[in-house]
Amino acid sequence: MTTNPNRLIYQFKVTLLEIEPAIWRRLQVPATYSFWDVHVAFQDAMGWLDYHLHAFRMRRPHKRKMIEIGIPADEASDTVVMPGWKIPMRGYFTEPGQTALYAYDFGDGWEHEVLLEDILLKAKGAKYPRCIAGERACPPEDCGGVPGYHRVLDILRHPSDGEYQETIAWLKGHTKNYYPYDPGAFHPEQVHFDNPKQRWRLAFSETGDR
Repeated sequence: MTTNPNRLIYQFKVTLLEIEPAIWRRLQVPATYSFWDVHVAFQDAMGWLDYHLHAFRMRRPHKRKMIEIGIPADEASDTVVMPGWKIPMRGYFTEPGQTALYAYDFGDGWEHEVLLEDILLKAKGAKYPRCIAGERACPPEDCGGVPGYHRVLDILRHPSDGEYQETIAWLKGHTKNYYPYDPGAFHPEQVHFDNPKQRWRLAFSETGDR
């Protein structure tokens, strides 16, 4: 007997690649989510500001071909990107242990490993999505990728640096819930999740459904 998807939640661990110590989040989302909904939950749990394009890159179940799900480009492209808001997550994440790559901000080049840890029954009285664990603050938005992030950390360690005050001021507009910025801090209970449908309307209010 197949369990109704409305009664299930998916537990993911999302880990930012190329950063040590690791920056990661463990979160639970409804099994009925689309890839767009999962994207919004990942953004909110990680602490990104959703200013840039994103893409999930993974294989179809039991297939070798890689697919890309995100926001299709307006112009002609060699890469076919399927619209995340039209694709149910559970059609591709089918069993624990599956992984995908979640790319964000193609300029800065942030990449995350997405691991489906478990498929669980919803807990009575719990609200989803929810973040249940994680470590370390998200890098500042638009900091220049991994090298830029390490440069910010180096400046913060040296208040005598000529760029220190400028960097402190810049951080105020480039971090979410992390000001003053403490790279070692993260509190899962403080994560606020936006409504993905409202986020979609905000993102596409002028362009409409692509």
